[in-house]
Amino acid sequence: MTKPEIAWSDFEKIDVRVGTIVSAHDFEKARNPSYQLEIDFGDLGIRKSSAQITALYSKEDVIGKQILAVVNFPKKQIANFFSECLVLGVYGENKNEVTLLSPDLPVKNGLEVG
Repeated sequence: MTKPEIAWSDFEKIDVRVGTIVSAHDFEKARNPSYQLEIDFGDLGIRKSSAQITALYSKEDVIGKQILAVVNFPKKQIANFFSECLVLGVYGENKNEVTLLSPDLPVKNGLEVG
């Protein structure tokens, strides 16, 4: 089932950028197993995010990994943590396994996806 069609102007409102994960910690207060990530977006600075990626990635696996994230959502409070961006991934069949989206080749942090 697909989602409703959107206008090009709707897509242009979404700011998706490349960033590199610089730290990952267990998020013990989250309802679902998650990591607290710090992601370097170059000129945009370092932003925090909560990500439910523990099924496929260890904390050590994600350090230094470039990912794609939406950086223009408002902050979202999750337990005692404020998520500042939405890390993008592909849901597995049971939605517990999330595969991170990342560029094939290294690129400069903060570059825009379009």
